[in-house]
Amino acid sequence: MPLTDAAIRNAKPRLKPAKLFDERGLFLLVTPAGGKWWRFRFRYDGKEKLLSLGVYPDVTLKDARDRRDAARKLLVQGLDPAEDRKTQKTAKQARAANSFEAIAREWFGKFSSQWVEHHRQRVIRRFERDIFPWIGGKPVAEVSAPELLAVVRRIEDRGALDTAHRALGYCSQVF
Repeated sequence: MPLTDAAIRNAKPRLKPAKLFDERGLFLLVTPAGGKWWRFRFRYDGKEKLLSLGVYPDVTLKDARDRRDAARKLLVQGLDPAEDRKTQKTAKQARAANSFEAIAREWFGKFSSQWVEHHRQRVIRRFERDIFPWIGGKPVAEVSAPELLAVVRRIEDRGALDTAHRALGYCSQVF
C-alpha cells in the first residue's frame, strides 16, 4: 500500500533505522535520531543500488515520487541515475570554476601585485559592486557582449562614465 502524508508525519524514531515503503523502489528511512530520508532502490547492471532523494519535510511525498520517476526514466534509457547525478555535479563544479568571477579574481591575483594598494582596492571594489552581482556566476564562455553592455550601461546610468569605461577595460583584460 502506498505511503500517505499522515503516515510519514506520524513515523517515530526507533532503536534501529526503519523503512516505510511506498511504491516502485521508493521508501522513507526513519533514523534513530529522528531524520527521515527518502531513498530509491533500483538495480543497474545486475547490482542493487540506492539513490538519496532528499530529506522529509524539505522533500514532500509528491516531490520524492517525482524524483523517483525521473530516476526510473533514466533507467529506461539505460543510464545509471547515481552516475548521472555525479556527472551533473562535476559539470556544475566545472562551470563554477570557470565562472567570470573566478577568472576575474585569478586575473586580479596575478596582476594586483604590480599595483599600488589604493588602486588594488578600487579595482576589486568595482568588480564586486558593479560586475559580479550580474555576470559573476556565469561561465566566462557564456557571457555575451549584450550582457556585458547591459552591466556597463547600469554604471553609466548612475552617471559614473569614467567608472563604466574602466570597468569595461578591466572586463576586457579578464576575457
